[in-house]
Amino acid sequence: QVQPVESGGELVQSGGSLRISCAASGRTLSTCAMGWFRQAPGKEREFVAAISKSGDITSYEDSVKGRFTISRDNAKNTVYLQMNRLRPEDTAVYFCAAKSTVWAGTAYTRRDEYDNWGQGTQVTVSS
Repeated sequence: QVQPVESGGELVQSGGSLRISCAASGRTLSTCAMGWFRQAPGKEREFVAAISKSGDITSYEDSVKGRFTISRDNAKNTVYLQMNRLRPEDTAVYFCAAKSTVWAGTAYTRRDEYDNWGQGTQVTVSS
């Protein structure tokens, strides 16, 4: 079983950039499709970005397209979310999720498709 562990969240200014990471304990991330979700205070946890097990397929929520990039380095057992041109509305706790799958070319966008979740990392964007 893969246990994701997020890191890298911090306070940044509007318009700035930040990269957050998701490392794995337990099994290797190479057996999983991965996703990033976020939850702002008083709101539902929402999809941000996803990457297939192969790394060839990605998917993004509309508001982050062109600003955020998800990537993976299976040699380092780590998934990244590069966030550029950050906005105050990006402020949230960001969660990494893992889905064990045999399908190499699918990026999963629904919360209920994921098996294992990290504890989250706080990203705060000041205006």
